[in-house]
Amino acid sequence: MTHPLFTPTRLGDIEIANRIALAPLTRNRADDATGVPSPLAVEYYAQRASGGLLITEASQISPRGKGYAMTPGIYTPAQVEGWKAITSAVHDRGGRIVIQLWHVGRISHSDLLPGGEAPVSSSATPAAVKTFVKDRGFVETSAPRALRADEIPGVVADYARAAELAMEAGFDGVEIHAANGYLIDQFLKDGINRRDDAYGGSVENRARLLGEVVDAVMSAIPAGRVGIRLSPFSGANDLLDSDPMTTFAHAIGTHLAGRGMAYMHLVEGQTGGPRELAEGQSIAELRKLFDGAYMANNGYDRALAMTAVESGAADVVAFGRPYIANPDLPERLAAGAPLNEGDPSTYYGGGAEGYTDYPTLAKTQAA
Repeated sequence: MTHPLFTPTRLGDIEIANRIALAPLTRNRADDATGVPSPLAVEYYAQRASGGLLITEASQISPRGKGYAMTPGIYTPAQVEGWKAITSAVHDRGGRIVIQLWHVGRISHSDLLPGGEAPVSSSATPAAVKTFVKDRGFVETSAPRALRADEIPGVVADYARAAELAMEAGFDGVEIHAANGYLIDQFLKDGINRRDDAYGGSVENRARLLGEVVDAVMSAIPAGRVGIRLSPFSGANDLLDSDPMTTFAHAIGTHLAGRGMAYMHLVEGQTGGPRELAEGQSIAELRKLFDGAYMANNGYDRALAMTAVESGAADVVAFGRPYIANPDLPERLAAGAPLNEGDPSTYYGGGAEGYTDYPTLAKTQAA
């Protein structure tokens, strides 16, 4: 009998062939000046199309949403055309693909932004992390300024417009990036939100931007084609919350549940790190508050993924680094075959090496 991990399911309006997803992975290979995805990305995503759902690398919704060199965007006609080639290639191989909508907020540098302006955030609190600037390498992020209340509707509109353009580009849906210490997370978590207006203070106020973005995106495209990623307990990008269970229970119960969304995608534990949670913290309890499909992520291997799906703890499991080095990851997992080892030196930037040149199981066996 086929294990449930390898069987079809439905995420809102999106039918997928199995329960394995490509997690969003920044690869820094887009044209830095235009934000148009690299032609190499066509083959990169097409190679991985046997996964049930591919989630693209995070893609900025506006020039002011950019935080790293050579990341793609989804706000210009040229970017739409670049993505069309990718979605078409994935669909030709029977895959499904959504784009992750991104505004980095304070995790940026003035050299990456129009006119050398300062990054924006919920508050003017610098992040003690570095970002990557072309020709300069890793540099400290620039001190941000607090978004004015009258600027926030424009940011929300950028998310909605990016979702519309995603559909023009042929995507099957979008994933709102509200995780890992980027803009929405910077409003949601109280670690840096020092605002005293309608977007700060109480959990209701701090979750307001999240709710407005979700509403706007769902007004632009069908709710069943909208997913969201959250990282309740992660301290990624120098950001924590003092009471994440309360914060995220409110966010999920008030703004996500009962909306007909495609899925909710949680980083379980520390982003790219330990899965263990502090006492009183629970992914399962947060998941109970959401009535749609649940996508699990962070440190999953074959055995853990099979157990999670079989037990009902997850509907889909997203794999990150294993999917970089194994374009045929679903086939390898189904066969219990060994996995290629990735080369971290090729994860960010570069060309085909470590991007589109990993061997598939079929090629390995043929050799």
